[in-house]
Amino acid sequence: MSASVSWVPDPAVEWEEAFLALERALSGRRICLLTGAGCSTESGIPDYRGGGTARRARNPIQFREFLASETGRQRYWARATLGWPRFRKAEPGRAHRAAAALETAGALSGIITQNVDRLHSRAGSLRVVELHGALDEVVCLGCGAIEPREALQVRLLQANPDWSRREVSLAPDGDAELDAEMVKDFRVLGCVGCAGVLKPRVVFFGEGVPAPTVASAFELLHEAECLLVVGSSLAVFSGYRFVRRAVEQAKPVYIVNIGATRADGVASGRVSGQAGEVLGRLASAWTGNSALHF
Repeated sequence: MSASVSWVPDPAVEWEEAFLALERALSGRRICLLTGAGCSTESGIPDYRGGGTARRARNPIQFREFLASETGRQRYWARATLGWPRFRKAEPGRAHRAAAALETAGALSGIITQNVDRLHSRAGSLRVVELHGALDEVVCLGCGAIEPREALQVRLLQANPDWSRREVSLAPDGDAELDAEMVKDFRVLGCVGCAGVLKPRVVFFGEGVPAPTVASAFELLHEAECLLVVGSSLAVFSGYRFVRRAVEQAKPVYIVNIGATRADGVASGRVSGQAGEVLGRLASAWTGNSALHF
């Protein structure tokens, strides 16, 4: 592995040195980019573990609860119906645009993202593995039919006409925090074809990532010479597994994140910073055009 890049928490001069060290370490290498919620917080989508998390939803729906409990499904869809309008309005930020530019320039083998917002694809990235799926589709657990999330939103608001007038704060993954009393009268809808249970086409907490998705992500890592983790604490194994595989293959791991991560002990380099700032500067350096703005 290459020489370690300094971990620098604050001072501007030392931060600049750390960034330049990271830039040198990545120069000329084909990168597999693994992104987390820190790439989308700049687009207005909250994360689960970053600053301010204590003020946001801390009890996301669990997979078993969603499957087994009508009350659990009611809780999920009541909250999601309020959170969806703001979630869908989020636009790709600097980190997403810079990642797309890096891919176009040939720097990336592809992107593995833990996010469910599709902002990487909307920014123009082509080789994207959505590890946890995407919220803009809904699947019927009975017949397997797919329905656009926006179409379901229209049906949900028709069935719950007063719901759209409620004001709540956006929580992670398009959710919203509500107490049990508020959701008890919410009407949950089923599949238009078979009336089966509808589930967002995402991986819930407690649910496994589909094997084909994991295989596609590993292929991107296999094609790369190093792994760059941006905006993720790697607290969940679904993302951390790629750090472990990179280490097994003697590929250096570099981390850009505000705060500690699960992989700090094995990283060849770490820089504390905003995802958009660091990726934007890397993209400018890689393309040789410092005038680019992402």
